[in-house]
Amino acid sequence: MIKTISILPGITLRCFQDNRFKQSCLTVQFVRPMCQQEASCNALIPAVLLRGCEDAPDLRDITLRLDDLYGASVGALVRRIGDYQTTGLHCSFVEDTYTLDGDKIMEPMLRFLRQLLFASVLENGAFRKDYVNNEKKNLIAAIASVRNDKRAYAMGQLLLKMCGKDSFGIPRLGEISQVKKLTPKKVYSHYQQVIRESPVEVFYVGSKEPEQVARLIEEMFAGIERNYVNLPAQSGFSGPAGGEYTEIMDVAQGKLAMGFVTPVTNRDEDFAAMQVCNALFGGGMTSKLFMQVREKNSLCYDIGSAYYGSKGILTVSAGIDCDKKDLVQAQILQQLDACCKGEITPQELTAAKQSLLSGLKSIHDGAGSIESYYSTGALSGMAMAPAQYCQSVEQVTLEQVAEAARSLKLHTVFFLKGEA
Repeated sequence: MIKTISILPGITLRCFQDNRFKQSCLTVQFVRPMCQQEASCNALIPAVLLRGCEDAPDLRDITLRLDDLYGASVGALVRRIGDYQTTGLHCSFVEDTYTLDGDKIMEPMLRFLRQLLFASVLENGAFRKDYVNNEKKNLIAAIASVRNDKRAYAMGQLLLKMCGKDSFGIPRLGEISQVKKLTPKKVYSHYQQVIRESPVEVFYVGSKEPEQVARLIEEMFAGIERNYVNLPAQSGFSGPAGGEYTEIMDVAQGKLAMGFVTPVTNRDEDFAAMQVCNALFGGGMTSKLFMQVREKNSLCYDIGSAYYGSKGILTVSAGIDCDKKDLVQAQILQQLDACCKGEITPQELTAAKQSLLSGLKSIHDGAGSIESYYSTGALSGMAMAPAQYCQSVEQVTLEQVAEAARSLKLHTVFFLKGEA
């Protein structure tokens, strides 16, 4: 059960009290409107923060501090959730029950987290140049690596073409061209704006009482100048008219990516039906796309669909021989048409539901998965707990799945084609 506490204006704590785990989990996320101008800078900030603070000015000192805290861990956290991008830190630390001689870990852990967030090592009134430059190289490498994963690259290009001015097409880590423009002063100036203006989401999973965690979080933000700005509510898809696009690259296997739009988002009562529809259409190894297009007709090497509930976008991705693009595309649309017509067997419907239920029932198996589900759900506007979600999935009928399928409209096709 989640308990939500407003700590200070613009700072929200969500607690999931659970004593099953040896490790507690805590995240601090500053929530920003996703935009091209600051996406890369937001992605860079937590990595720079983790290079050093006043009490631990380099990576070795940070490692020693974490070792003293029974091997606690701290990492960068950057998410894209619908219209929002989050930037911050996540940490994991041992529960006090498992320490020696009654050592307390949470209090010193959060004091150290405060240092990392708000007491960075500065140089000439900005972040240290070597910290920023080194992390820029790492970020550029991370962004560039997507191009080496041709399926991920094709999907990124599809979303970029689909969304146009809608921020959902912006890559989670931003773009290399934007990273290259960043300087220590620009990054530090934006960091101050992030701290001052951003709504803050803190999520805790562990055995501590929510009121005790709230007191520690309030202490962590004490004295920090804040004048937060409310964010607009999440919105559905609002991109430009679609089209078909082809890019030629030196690849042995073509990558077909198709984007569909629907008015159904995770804030609608038909959300569970759309999730079942996606699972049945292409969301697993019992889906129509996998069983018919791949297994029965051998038209692709891999195929699957994904539904972005925060935005109302469903995508299909397939690895194919380049000369089979039109045939595979037609087959994908044929399987969607079968869903629209309700040509769904009881076995297909049951398998689709079971694949969703299996994932939902495993959410509470780990502190990290609990944090990810509830934290992302809170920001995307989805209010269903897993048990309620399971109940909604179980109640979905064949006709509701067909109706969800009929709401899907093909918007954009992107094909990554090998050189002739």
